[in-house]
Amino acid sequence: MDTLNTLIRAIDRVTDVTGRVISWLTLAMVAMTVVVVVLRYYFESGSIALQESITYLHGTVFMLGIAFTLQRGGHVRVDIFYRGFSPKRKALVDLIGGLLFLLPVTLLIFVMSWDYVAASWSISETSEEGTGIAGIYLLKTLLLLMPATLLLQGIAEIGKDILVLLGERQLDQPDPLETPI
Repeated sequence: MDTLNTLIRAIDRVTDVTGRVISWLTLAMVAMTVVVVVLRYYFESGSIALQESITYLHGTVFMLGIAFTLQRGGHVRVDIFYRGFSPKRKALVDLIGGLLFLLPVTLLIFVMSWDYVAASWSISETSEEGTGIAGIYLLKTLLLLMPATLLLQGIAEIGKDILVLLGERQLDQPDPLETPI
């Protein structure tokens, strides 16, 4: 069980650091949006690259923040029955959901996105706008990074559920090394 705990901690740590870094991009996105609005309405000027960069940041926040949201229990769930379940029953439901839905869906997204992303990289896809951002292929790479990070965090969550079912861990037991946001 020590190996499983070590794996869970390592994945949780990577997800936590990634989520915290990504969360700062929302502030950058807001600041850039203000700049775009000020440029457009007060100076009658604009920047396609700046507008596209907001879209890139938006995509990055959502695609790379999804594993962090899973780790923090922030995804939507039908809670009518679940909230009344015992910790072991909750762990069983989460384990079954992870194995039957989360892992297969993330693998499917990864596999189905591979050729699309590879084609974009092969031509170094750029913006259709002349003054836009050149790296659309980098944005499309998020279609592979998102399921990869979600898959890793899904494995950690499944590991936690297994430990709860074996009586080795309490449900929602905080990591002693974890600090609140």
